[in-house]
Amino acid sequence: MHERLFSYPATLTRYRSAPLLAARERFLSHCADRGYTRAGLKKIAWQLLVAVNGVLVQKHLVTRAEIEHEGRRHGGRFLRLRIRHRHPTSTRQLFVHTTTAWLEFLGRLAPEPSSRSPFQQSIAAFEHFMREEQGLATATIHTRQQRINEFLTTLPKRVRSLRHISVHDIDRFLVLQSHRGWSRASLGALASTLRCFFKFAEARRWCPTGLADAIESPRIYADEGLPRGPDWSLVQDLIASTEGTDPTSIRDRAVLMLLAVYGLRRGEVARLQLEDLDWDAKQIRLVRPKQRRVQHYPLVRPVADALAKYLRDVRTRCPHREVFLAMKPPTRPLSPSAISAVVRYRLADLGVSIRPSGAHSLRHACARHLLAEGFSVKQIGDQLGHRCASTTLHYTKIDLSGLRQVAELSLRRVL
Repeated sequence: MHERLFSYPATLTRYRSAPLLAARERFLSHCADRGYTRAGLKKIAWQLLVAVNGVLVQKHLVTRAEIEHEGRRHGGRFLRLRIRHRHPTSTRQLFVHTTTAWLEFLGRLAPEPSSRSPFQQSIAAFEHFMREEQGLATATIHTRQQRINEFLTTLPKRVRSLRHISVHDIDRFLVLQSHRGWSRASLGALASTLRCFFKFAEARRWCPTGLADAIESPRIYADEGLPRGPDWSLVQDLIASTEGTDPTSIRDRAVLMLLAVYGLRRGEVARLQLEDLDWDAKQIRLVRPKQRRVQHYPLVRPVADALAKYLRDVRTRCPHREVFLAMKPPTRPLSPSAISAVVRYRLADLGVSIRPSGAHSLRHACARHLLAEGFSVKQIGDQLGHRCASTTLHYTKIDLSGLRQVAELSLRRVL
């Protein structure tokens, strides 16, 4: 493997004469199979060379703390060997990451000491309840688990059981999130999640009775949390900014078009499979997890061209069936958060600062655009995959320019 990376005989000899040659070559081949470039493999080879010339290889099992210590010990060496590197700290972090992955690949990474949370069993039972009995979507289950874990980690160390949690602890957490800038709508959703969890716990007598009913949500005013999104002209500028020929722009163009033209959620774009693109029928097959149904959309020409160019010129051949992959190795599907990051980074490149700035803002922009074009609430709801019309009705209240014209006209008549 090293022969493919290094051509100078002296350099090749240095790498091949170092300890654990076979183990290092197996890991390099593993990384090559995962899509790492030649430059990336050379960097990994250099990090492994540093590792095998240290004290770590003398142990059968190595802890992560020992790898961190070795990275700090070699800090000066990293700076000397990579003097052109402006951030030697990031080089040490790369050493820790690469060495950890290599030792784990070899089965020589010591397991972390158990830090089992006293609430872990309760959360697992609640997750099973949401999935098997309530039938909630995976994204909803994940979000609720994340919120509950955030709350439980803020509890004092003396609280080791759900029986010891008080309403004061819950109120304190809600106030903390409010100080962090959460809106009333977000706080209301958080309170609802905690209320569901403690009702579940009360039914199993894990916590005091009445705790769930004592959780108060902030007052939510009618239509307070109206959906917001950029103007359609800004969406067009955003898509136009991806007209470059570099691989990232080609991929991002297809992502942005799916979000803006079809109003897809970020998770729906991330989960899109190669089999969901029916080129013969010119359709996109979309699985709606919230509605538990499948929808088919016409594959319009601009979106089809963007997808075809990405699949033909950019996407690498790999076992993954997801359409969109990360540009940097290892080869892996884009996560929902990465889909939102595409939108945020592109807006930042345009010098635009809006809230929200993630993928969902383009979903709102799509709804506003359809409303301005005269589509009915039913048609917009079908396009966005809404379960009930009341969700779509929110978009009829955000046509600010239209409302302003009506107000001005009415005032003229009154005056």
